[in-house]
Amino acid sequence: MAHGGFLRQHSGDAEFDNHIMHDYTQAALDDQTRGILDFAVKLTEDPSGSKKADLEHLRSLGLSEQQILSTVLITCVFNFMNRLADGLGVEMPDNRVEAAKRWLSADAQAMDWLMTPKER
Repeated sequence: MAHGGFLRQHSGDAEFDNHIMHDYTQAALDDQTRGILDFAVKLTEDPSGSKKADLEHLRSLGLSEQQILSTVLITCVFNFMNRLADGLGVEMPDNRVEAAKRWLSADAQAMDWLMTPKER
């Protein structure tokens, strides 16, 4: 939710923001960004399924070795932190669970706490 709030405050495109937060495959993305996200999802869902061909695809999209490494590291840290919290039984407070449910089902533009004054 924090990242979604940041995105909404800085992108100026509520439809794009909703796609990124809920289903990035519906967002208008350049090939490089879509490739990065597709790879991150694959690495998350099937870590041992990543192959040399996946890396070659990223290279063919123009990513440098440093950008590929950054993509892998960011994906790994994100997954690590989620598994750490899940493994230790960290739960969101009830009021945050309700906020998350509203975030997933309500029009984010109507949420005063999320939108900057100029966006309202």
